[in-house]
Amino acid sequence: MKTIAVLTSGGDAPGMNAAIRAVVRTGCENGMKVLGIRRGYNGLMNGDMYEMNLRTVSDIIHRGGTMLYSARSPEFKTEEGMRKALDVCKENGIEGIVIIGGDGSFRGARDLSLKGVPCIGVPGTIDNDIACCDYTIGYDTAMNTVMDMVDRIRDTTESHDRCSVVEVMGRRAGYIALNSGIAIGATSILIPEIEFDIEKDVIERMKRTQKTDKKHFIIIVAEGVSEKIGGVATLAKHIEEKTGVESRATILGHVQRGGSPSLRDRLVGSQMGNYAVHLLMKGIGNRVVAMQKEQVLDYDIYEALNMKKSINLDLYRTALEISI
Repeated sequence: MKTIAVLTSGGDAPGMNAAIRAVVRTGCENGMKVLGIRRGYNGLMNGDMYEMNLRTVSDIIHRGGTMLYSARSPEFKTEEGMRKALDVCKENGIEGIVIIGGDGSFRGARDLSLKGVPCIGVPGTIDNDIACCDYTIGYDTAMNTVMDMVDRIRDTTESHDRCSVVEVMGRRAGYIALNSGIAIGATSILIPEIEFDIEKDVIERMKRTQKTDKKHFIIIVAEGVSEKIGGVATLAKHIEEKTGVESRATILGHVQRGGSPSLRDRLVGSQMGNYAVHLLMKGIGNRVVAMQKEQVLDYDIYEALNMKKSINLDLYRTALEISI
């Protein structure tokens, strides 16, 4: 291939810039022209792109977000949107695209590949919910952000003998909640993958812990659970009524997406971006780059999208035993 492109799509994640940098530099070092597409599939349909070089991606590896910006694009899912994207690829001589994003982005990559433009998906999402992948770009930074924020909340929670109910991101996935919950010593962790009972899993645990002279509590709630129970403010009110412990609710929100990426996210982003370009150099498309057992490999996009990911039940058991 002589000309490839790179875009980021869906929610931004720390480490995306490291992946972009790796794609651009790997392509340039191997004699390829690399185009940066702004604002995801919207930019592809509208021809919003520019040629990148070694210096274009200088001093971005430490920056959060994505230098190419991101956007969700309902139009791209239509036949007309796909046709516009294909026309832009033809006009600009684009022979392959690296697409950094989540499973929605990969569906777009699959559709483009089927239309004759080889695409490689690189998993960039803080939710870590890509089934074929043990680890996605942005996950580590997001968890460390949660840990840092909740450690700060704990200071005031402990000072006032309160209970803090904290909602963390993850949509339908509880990976951020479970891992960060263990790291900050949460009394209860509620995630969508495991059935829960508020009375048993929160109220009774708090009352049992109170008997050991504990007076402050942290409850971690995954985003998907919060939606089911009417929000963390509702849960905080219920806890206060049942236990007599003054309770406050906090939604961490998009602070979890931002910030300088951790070493792990910079490293993994760099590895995956490099790997993706080497697949395109071999004329291979319709693949998703993944990390399994610390090894970077790739899967057919259809296979990747059809995989199911399960929560680590042993990790959940550990949380129950050590956080009382």
